[in-house]
Amino acid sequence: MTDFPTLARVAETRMRHVFDPTPLMRNETLSHRYQADIYLKREDLSPVRSYKLRGAFNAMRKATAGVPADLHFVCASAGNHAQGVAFMCRHFGVRGTVFMPVTTPQQKIGQTRKFGGDNIEVRLVGDYFDDTLATAQAYCLQNAGHFLSPFDDEDVIEGQASVAVEIEAQLGRLPDRVVLPVGGGGLSAGTRSYFGPAVPLTLVEPAGGACLAAALAAGTPTRLAHVDSFADGAAVAQIGARTFTRLRDICPADVRAIDEDRICLTMLEMLNIEGIVLEPAGALAVDVLKDIGDSIKGQTLVCVTSGGNFDFERLPEVKERAQRYAGLKKYFILRMPQRPGALKDFLTILGPSDDIARFEYLKKSARNFGSVLIGIETTDAVNFGRIEAEMAQAGFEYRDITTDTILAEFLI
Repeated sequence: MTDFPTLARVAETRMRHVFDPTPLMRNETLSHRYQADIYLKREDLSPVRSYKLRGAFNAMRKATAGVPADLHFVCASAGNHAQGVAFMCRHFGVRGTVFMPVTTPQQKIGQTRKFGGDNIEVRLVGDYFDDTLATAQAYCLQNAGHFLSPFDDEDVIEGQASVAVEIEAQLGRLPDRVVLPVGGGGLSAGTRSYFGPAVPLTLVEPAGGACLAAALAAGTPTRLAHVDSFADGAAVAQIGARTFTRLRDICPADVRAIDEDRICLTMLEMLNIEGIVLEPAGALAVDVLKDIGDSIKGQTLVCVTSGGNFDFERLPEVKERAQRYAGLKKYFILRMPQRPGALKDFLTILGPSDDIARFEYLKKSARNFGSVLIGIETTDAVNFGRIEAEMAQAGFEYRDITTDTILAEFLI
Protein backbone atom coordinates (compact mmCIF):
# COMPACT_ATOMS: atom_id res chain seq x y z
CA MET A 1 0.00 0.00 0.00
CA THR A 2 1.38 3.41 -1.00
CA ASP A 3 2.08 5.70 1.96
CA PHE A 4 0.23 8.99 2.28
CA PRO A 5 3.19 11.38 1.66
CA THR A 6 3.90 9.60 -1.63
CA LEU A 7 0.25 9.89 -2.68
CA ALA A 8 0.30 13.60 -1.82
CA ARG A 9 3.44 14.12 -3.92
CA VAL A 10 1.85 12.34 -6.87
CA ALA A 11 -1.25 14.53 -6.55
CA GLU A 12 0.94 17.66 -6.45
CA THR A 13 2.86 16.56 -9.55
CA ARG A 14 -0.34 15.91 -11.52
CA MET A 15 -1.68 19.37 -10.59
CA ARG A 16 1.19 21.05 -12.38
CA HIS A 17 -0.53 20.31 -15.68
CA VAL A 18 -3.42 22.51 -14.55
CA PHE A 19 -2.01 25.34 -12.37
CA ASP A 20 1.30 26.53 -10.93
CA PRO A 21 2.31 26.25 -7.27
CA THR A 22 1.12 29.12 -5.13
CA PRO A 23 3.91 31.40 -3.84
CA LEU A 24 5.63 30.97 -0.47
CA MET A 25 6.57 34.52 0.52
CA ARG A 26 8.52 35.78 3.52
CA ASN A 27 6.60 38.64 5.13
CA GLU A 28 8.92 41.33 6.45
CA THR A 29 6.31 43.11 8.57
CA LEU A 30 5.24 40.00 10.49
CA SER A 31 8.79 38.65 10.74
CA HIS A 32 9.99 41.90 12.33
CA ARG A 33 6.98 42.18 14.64
CA TYR A 34 7.32 38.65 16.05
CA GLN A 35 11.12 38.31 15.70
CA ALA A 36 10.75 35.18 13.58
CA ASP A 37 10.97 34.12 9.95
CA ILE A 38 7.32 34.15 8.93
CA TYR A 39 6.28 32.99 5.49
CA LEU A 40 2.84 33.21 3.93
CA LYS A 41 1.68 30.31 1.78
CA ARG A 42 -0.47 32.33 -0.60
CA GLU A 43 -3.41 30.08 -1.39
CA ASP A 44 -5.35 33.28 -2.00
CA LEU A 45 -3.36 33.50 -5.26
CA SER A 46 -4.56 30.19 -6.69
CA PRO A 47 -6.68 30.34 -9.89
CA VAL A 48 -9.85 30.28 -7.76
CA ARG A 49 -8.33 32.30 -4.88
CA SER A 50 -8.39 29.39 -2.42
CA TYR A 51 -6.82 25.97 -1.89
CA LYS A 52 -10.10 24.18 -2.56
CA LEU A 53 -9.37 23.38 -6.20
CA ARG A 54 -6.57 21.06 -5.05
CA GLY A 55 -8.90 18.57 -3.40
CA ALA A 56 -11.44 18.94 -6.18
CA PHE A 57 -8.76 18.21 -8.78
CA ASN A 58 -7.44 15.12 -7.05
CA ALA A 59 -10.84 13.60 -6.35
CA MET A 60 -12.11 14.29 -9.87
CA ARG A 61 -8.84 13.06 -11.41
CA LYS A 62 -9.33 9.70 -9.75
CA ALA A 63 -13.08 9.52 -10.34
CA THR A 64 -12.77 10.19 -14.08
CA ALA A 65 -9.93 7.75 -14.69
CA GLY A 66 -11.18 5.07 -17.10
CA VAL A 67 -14.86 6.00 -16.88
CA PRO A 68 -17.24 7.52 -19.49
CA ALA A 69 -17.10 11.26 -19.97
CA ASP A 70 -20.73 11.72 -18.90
CA LEU A 71 -19.85 11.46 -15.20
CA HIS A 72 -21.98 13.96 -13.27
CA PHE A 73 -20.46 15.65 -10.21
CA VAL A 74 -22.59 17.20 -7.48
CA CYS A 75 -21.45 19.39 -4.59
CA ALA A 76 -22.78 21.74 -1.93
CA SER A 77 -20.78 24.80 -0.97
CA ALA A 78 -21.04 28.36 0.28
CA GLY A 79 -18.29 29.48 -2.07
CA ASN A 80 -14.71 28.21 -2.28
CA HIS A 81 -15.38 24.49 -2.80
CA ALA A 82 -18.01 25.43 -5.39
CA GLN A 83 -15.47 27.44 -7.35
CA GLY A 84 -12.89 24.66 -7.19
CA VAL A 85 -15.39 22.07 -8.43
CA ALA A 86 -16.63 24.39 -11.17
CA PHE A 87 -13.07 25.08 -12.36
CA MET A 88 -12.27 21.38 -12.51
CA CYS A 89 -15.55 20.43 -14.22
CA ARG A 90 -14.53 22.61 -17.13
CA HIS A 91 -10.97 21.27 -17.02
CA PHE A 92 -12.06 17.62 -17.14
CA GLY A 93 -14.95 18.32 -19.51
CA VAL A 94 -17.58 16.83 -17.20
CA ARG A 95 -20.97 18.00 -15.96
CA GLY A 96 -21.47 19.49 -12.53
CA THR A 97 -24.39 20.68 -10.44
CA VAL A 98 -23.39 23.06 -7.69
CA PHE A 99 -25.79 23.74 -4.83
CA MET A 100 -25.25 26.98 -2.93
CA PRO A 101 -27.26 28.66 -0.14
CA VAL A 102 -29.62 31.43 -1.27
CA THR A 103 -27.69 33.76 1.07
CA THR A 104 -24.37 33.24 -0.77
CA PRO A 105 -22.82 36.58 -1.85
CA GLN A 106 -23.35 37.34 -5.54
CA GLN A 107 -19.59 37.66 -6.01
CA LYS A 108 -19.08 33.97 -5.17
CA ILE A 109 -22.04 32.86 -7.26
CA GLY A 110 -20.75 34.85 -10.22
CA GLN A 111 -17.23 33.45 -9.87
CA THR A 112 -18.55 29.89 -9.70
CA ARG A 113 -20.52 30.36 -12.91
CA LYS A 114 -17.53 31.98 -14.59
CA PHE A 115 -15.14 29.16 -13.72
CA GLY A 116 -17.55 26.39 -14.69
CA GLY A 117 -19.01 27.94 -17.82
CA ASP A 118 -21.39 25.65 -19.70
CA ASN A 119 -20.18 22.61 -17.76
CA ILE A 120 -22.03 23.47 -14.58
CA GLU A 121 -25.42 24.48 -13.27
CA VAL A 122 -25.73 26.52 -10.08
CA ARG A 123 -28.78 25.91 -7.90
CA LEU A 124 -29.54 28.24 -5.00
CA VAL A 125 -31.31 26.32 -2.26
CA GLY A 126 -31.84 26.99 1.47
CA ASP A 127 -30.95 29.81 3.81
CA TYR A 128 -28.43 27.66 5.72
CA PHE A 129 -25.71 25.33 4.48
CA ASP A 130 -27.17 22.24 6.18
CA ASP A 131 -30.35 22.65 4.11
CA THR A 132 -28.29 23.11 0.95
CA LEU A 133 -26.23 20.01 1.71
CA ALA A 134 -29.27 17.82 2.35
CA THR A 135 -30.85 18.92 -0.94
CA ALA A 136 -27.63 18.30 -2.86
CA GLN A 137 -27.22 14.80 -1.44
CA ALA A 138 -30.85 13.91 -2.20
CA TYR A 139 -30.45 15.21 -5.76
CA CYS A 140 -27.25 13.19 -6.14
CA LEU A 141 -29.02 9.94 -5.21
CA GLN A 142 -31.96 10.63 -7.49
CA ASN A 143 -29.78 11.48 -10.48
CA ALA A 144 -26.93 8.97 -10.08
CA GLY A 145 -24.46 11.76 -9.48
CA HIS A 146 -21.00 11.58 -7.94
CA PHE A 147 -21.08 13.60 -4.72
CA LEU A 148 -17.90 15.50 -4.00
CA SER A 149 -17.49 16.37 -0.32
CA PRO A 150 -15.74 19.66 0.47
CA PHE A 151 -13.52 17.97 3.07
CA ASP A 152 -14.62 14.53 4.33
CA ASP A 153 -13.19 12.48 1.46
CA GLU A 154 -9.86 10.65 1.34
CA ASP A 155 -9.02 11.86 -2.16
CA VAL A 156 -9.88 15.46 -1.21
CA ILE A 157 -7.67 15.24 1.89
CA GLU A 158 -4.88 13.85 -0.25
CA GLY A 159 -5.26 16.72 -2.70
CA GLN A 160 -5.22 19.38 -0.01
CA ALA A 161 -1.98 17.87 1.32
CA SER A 162 -0.30 19.20 -1.82
CA VAL A 163 -0.08 22.51 0.06
CA ALA A 164 2.33 20.83 2.50
CA VAL A 165 4.27 19.23 -0.37
CA GLU A 166 4.85 22.66 -1.91
CA ILE A 167 5.82 24.24 1.42
CA GLU A 168 8.58 21.68 1.94
CA ALA A 169 9.87 22.04 -1.63
CA GLN A 170 9.74 25.84 -1.70
CA LEU A 171 11.31 26.30 1.73
CA GLY A 172 13.94 23.65 1.01
CA ARG A 173 13.49 22.15 4.46
CA LEU A 174 10.83 21.55 7.07
CA PRO A 175 9.49 24.63 8.87
CA ASP A 176 9.44 24.80 12.66
CA ARG A 177 5.66 25.20 12.63
CA VAL A 178 2.77 25.51 10.18
CA VAL A 179 -0.23 27.65 11.08
CA LEU A 180 -3.44 27.06 9.19
CA PRO A 181 -7.21 27.48 9.48
CA VAL A 182 -9.52 24.56 10.11
CA GLY A 183 -13.16 24.26 9.12
CA GLY A 184 -14.23 20.79 8.07
CA GLY A 185 -10.63 19.64 8.40
CA GLY A 186 -9.55 18.72 4.85
CA LEU A 187 -6.52 21.01 4.69
CA SER A 188 -5.41 20.41 8.28
CA ALA A 189 -5.88 16.63 8.02
CA GLY A 190 -3.87 16.52 4.80
CA THR A 191 -1.09 18.69 6.24
CA ARG A 192 -0.98 16.65 9.44
CA SER A 193 -0.82 13.37 7.51
CA TYR A 194 1.97 14.62 5.25
CA PHE A 195 4.26 16.16 7.87
CA GLY A 196 3.38 13.80 10.71
CA PRO A 197 4.95 14.67 14.10
CA ALA A 198 8.00 16.25 12.42
CA VAL A 199 6.26 19.63 12.07
CA PRO A 200 4.02 21.01 14.85
CA LEU A 201 0.77 22.61 13.72
CA THR A 202 -1.28 25.45 15.11
CA LEU A 203 -4.88 25.06 13.93
CA VAL A 204 -7.14 28.10 14.02
CA GLU A 205 -10.94 28.18 14.09
CA PRO A 206 -13.41 31.06 14.13
CA ALA A 207 -14.93 31.32 17.61
CA GLY A 208 -18.40 30.91 16.13
CA GLY A 209 -17.48 27.64 14.44
CA ALA A 210 -15.01 25.87 16.72
CA CYS A 211 -16.02 22.36 15.70
CA LEU A 212 -12.55 20.78 16.07
CA ALA A 213 -12.23 21.95 19.67
CA ALA A 214 -15.70 20.55 20.36
CA ALA A 215 -14.76 17.22 18.79
CA LEU A 216 -11.51 16.99 20.76
CA ALA A 217 -13.39 17.68 24.00
CA ALA A 218 -16.04 15.04 23.23
CA GLY A 219 -13.68 12.53 21.63
CA THR A 220 -15.87 12.37 18.52
CA PRO A 221 -17.24 14.78 15.89
CA THR A 222 -19.93 16.87 17.56
CA ARG A 223 -22.45 19.16 15.90
CA LEU A 224 -22.45 22.75 17.13
CA ALA A 225 -25.85 24.13 18.08
CA HIS A 226 -25.11 27.45 16.39
CA VAL A 227 -22.54 28.62 13.83
CA ASP A 228 -21.54 32.21 13.08
CA SER A 229 -21.27 32.30 9.28
CA PHE A 230 -19.09 35.43 9.07
CA ALA A 231 -15.91 33.42 8.42
CA ASP A 232 -17.81 31.26 5.95
CA GLY A 233 -14.70 29.54 4.60
CA ALA A 234 -14.13 27.90 8.01
CA ALA A 235 -17.55 28.12 9.67
CA VAL A 236 -18.55 24.45 9.87
CA ALA A 237 -21.03 22.93 12.31
CA GLN A 238 -19.30 19.54 12.54
CA ILE A 239 -15.85 18.41 11.56
CA GLY A 240 -15.65 15.47 9.16
CA ALA A 241 -15.40 11.92 10.47
CA ARG A 242 -12.44 11.08 8.20
CA THR A 243 -10.65 14.33 8.91
CA PHE A 244 -11.13 13.98 12.66
CA THR A 245 -9.57 10.51 12.56
CA ARG A 246 -6.39 12.19 11.34
CA LEU A 247 -6.61 15.06 13.84
CA ARG A 248 -7.82 13.39 17.02
CA ASP A 249 -4.33 13.28 18.56
CA ILE A 250 -3.73 17.03 18.11
CA CYS A 251 -2.95 18.71 21.42
CA PRO A 252 -5.94 20.90 22.39
CA ALA A 253 -3.48 23.70 23.25
CA ASP A 254 -2.53 23.82 19.56
CA VAL A 255 -6.13 24.54 18.55
CA ARG A 256 -7.05 28.20 18.87
CA ALA A 257 -10.34 30.06 18.42
CA ILE A 258 -10.41 33.65 17.18
CA ASP A 259 -13.18 36.18 17.70
CA GLU A 260 -14.79 37.09 14.38
CA ASP A 261 -14.51 40.82 15.09
CA ARG A 262 -10.79 40.52 15.79
CA ILE A 263 -10.28 38.81 12.43
CA CYS A 264 -11.53 42.04 10.85
CA LEU A 265 -8.59 43.97 12.30
CA THR A 266 -6.16 41.60 10.59
CA MET A 267 -8.06 41.72 7.31
CA LEU A 268 -7.82 45.51 7.27
CA GLU A 269 -4.17 45.51 8.28
CA MET A 270 -3.23 43.01 5.55
CA LEU A 271 -5.15 45.08 3.00
CA ASN A 272 -3.87 48.51 4.03
CA ILE A 273 -0.25 47.62 4.84
CA GLU A 274 0.53 44.60 2.65
CA GLY A 275 -2.00 45.06 -0.17
CA ILE A 276 -3.23 41.49 0.41
CA VAL A 277 -6.94 40.78 0.08
CA LEU A 278 -8.02 38.01 2.45
CA GLU A 279 -11.43 36.63 3.25
CA PRO A 280 -12.16 36.12 6.99
CA ALA A 281 -11.08 32.46 7.00
CA GLY A 282 -7.98 33.37 5.00
CA ALA A 283 -6.86 35.79 7.72
CA LEU A 284 -7.13 33.31 10.62
CA ALA A 285 -3.57 31.97 10.37
CA VAL A 286 -2.13 35.50 10.45
CA ASP A 287 -4.41 36.75 13.21
CA VAL A 288 -3.48 33.97 15.65
CA LEU A 289 0.14 35.18 15.68
CA LYS A 290 -1.07 37.74 18.25
CA ASP A 291 -1.70 34.83 20.64
CA ILE A 292 1.37 32.67 19.97
CA GLY A 293 3.89 35.42 19.22
CA ASP A 294 5.87 35.04 22.45
CA SER A 295 6.52 31.34 21.78
CA ILE A 296 7.74 31.59 18.18
CA LYS A 297 10.74 33.93 18.43
CA GLY A 298 13.61 32.75 16.29
CA GLN A 299 11.50 30.10 14.56
CA THR A 300 10.53 29.60 10.93
CA LEU A 301 6.75 29.61 10.57
CA VAL A 302 4.51 29.17 7.56
CA CYS A 303 1.03 30.70 7.78
CA VAL A 304 -1.41 29.43 5.18
CA THR A 305 -3.54 32.30 3.86
CA SER A 306 -6.23 29.94 2.69
CA GLY A 307 -8.46 32.21 0.63
CA GLY A 308 -9.01 35.64 -0.84
CA ASN A 309 -12.62 35.44 -2.04
CA PHE A 310 -13.74 38.66 -0.42
CA ASP A 311 -16.70 40.68 -1.62
CA PHE A 312 -15.72 44.36 -1.24
CA GLU A 313 -19.35 45.23 -0.57
CA ARG A 314 -18.63 43.74 2.87
CA LEU A 315 -15.75 46.16 3.54
CA PRO A 316 -17.89 48.64 5.53
CA GLU A 317 -19.04 45.76 7.76
CA VAL A 318 -15.45 44.61 8.26
CA LYS A 319 -14.36 48.14 9.19
CA GLU A 320 -17.31 48.50 11.57
CA ARG A 321 -16.57 45.23 13.35
CA ALA A 322 -12.86 46.04 13.58
CA GLN A 323 -13.52 49.47 15.11
CA ARG A 324 -15.92 48.05 17.67
CA TYR A 325 -13.49 45.29 18.64
CA ALA A 326 -10.64 47.81 19.01
CA GLY A 327 -12.83 50.03 21.19
CA LEU A 328 -12.71 52.89 18.70
CA LYS A 329 -16.45 52.96 18.05
CA LYS A 330 -19.37 52.69 20.43
CA TYR A 331 -23.11 52.98 20.27
CA PHE A 332 -25.25 54.46 23.03
CA ILE A 333 -28.93 54.93 23.78
CA LEU A 334 -28.98 58.42 25.29
CA ARG A 335 -31.81 60.13 27.18
CA MET A 336 -31.81 63.67 25.84
CA PRO A 337 -33.73 66.32 27.83
CA GLN A 338 -36.40 68.01 25.70
CA ARG A 339 -35.17 71.56 26.30
CA PRO A 340 -33.43 74.13 24.14
CA GLY A 341 -29.67 73.80 24.23
CA ALA A 342 -29.58 70.17 25.40
CA LEU A 343 -27.95 68.93 22.20
CA LYS A 344 -25.41 71.76 22.32
CA ASP A 345 -24.53 70.78 25.89
CA PHE A 346 -23.92 67.22 24.77
CA LEU A 347 -21.72 68.25 21.85
CA THR A 348 -19.36 70.14 24.18
CA ILE A 349 -18.47 66.77 25.72
CA LEU A 350 -16.89 65.55 22.48
CA GLY A 351 -13.21 66.29 21.95
CA PRO A 352 -11.25 67.07 18.76
CA SER A 353 -10.58 63.34 18.19
CA ASP A 354 -14.23 62.29 18.59
CA ASP A 355 -16.79 62.12 15.81
CA ILE A 356 -20.50 61.35 15.59
CA ALA A 357 -21.01 58.50 13.11
CA ARG A 358 -24.71 57.89 13.76
CA PHE A 359 -27.47 60.08 15.23
CA GLU A 360 -31.16 59.28 15.38
CA TYR A 361 -33.42 61.42 17.57
CA LEU A 362 -37.10 60.64 18.18
CA LYS A 363 -38.74 63.67 19.74
CA LYS A 364 -42.20 63.27 21.31
CA SER A 365 -43.96 66.38 22.65
CA ALA A 366 -45.65 64.44 25.46
CA ARG A 367 -42.32 63.54 27.03
CA ASN A 368 -39.68 65.45 28.91
CA PHE A 369 -36.94 63.28 27.43
CA GLY A 370 -36.26 61.91 23.97
CA SER A 371 -34.35 58.75 23.12
CA VAL A 372 -31.29 59.14 20.94
CA LEU A 373 -29.32 56.41 19.19
CA ILE A 374 -25.81 57.76 18.83
CA GLY A 375 -22.66 56.22 17.39
CA ILE A 376 -19.32 57.78 18.32
CA GLU A 377 -15.93 57.14 16.72
CA THR A 378 -12.64 58.17 18.28
CA THR A 379 -8.94 57.78 17.57
CA ASP A 380 -8.04 56.25 20.94
CA ALA A 381 -10.16 53.83 22.97
CA VAL A 382 -9.22 55.61 26.23
CA ASN A 383 -11.25 58.63 25.10
CA PHE A 384 -14.47 56.78 25.86
CA GLY A 385 -13.63 56.76 29.57
CA ARG A 386 -13.64 60.56 29.53
CA ILE A 387 -16.76 60.79 27.35
CA GLU A 388 -18.78 58.48 29.59
CA ALA A 389 -17.61 60.23 32.75
CA GLU A 390 -18.57 63.65 31.37
CA MET A 391 -21.96 62.39 30.18
CA ALA A 392 -22.72 61.12 33.68
CA GLN A 393 -21.45 64.34 35.28
CA ALA A 394 -23.65 66.43 32.98
CA GLY A 395 -26.71 64.36 33.92
CA PHE A 396 -27.13 62.54 30.62
CA GLU A 397 -28.45 59.03 31.21
CA TYR A 398 -27.08 56.53 28.70
CA ARG A 399 -26.76 52.85 27.95
CA ASP A 400 -23.84 51.34 26.01
CA ILE A 401 -25.34 48.86 23.51
CA THR A 402 -22.15 48.19 21.52
CA THR A 403 -21.88 44.58 22.71
CA ASP A 404 -25.59 44.01 23.23
CA THR A 405 -26.12 41.63 20.32
CA ILE A 406 -29.91 41.81 20.18
CA LEU A 407 -30.22 45.59 20.48
CA ALA A 408 -27.24 46.25 18.24
CA GLU A 409 -28.57 44.04 15.45
CA PHE A 410 -32.03 45.58 15.72
CA LEU A 411 -30.99 49.23 15.92
CA ILE A 412 -27.66 49.35 14.10
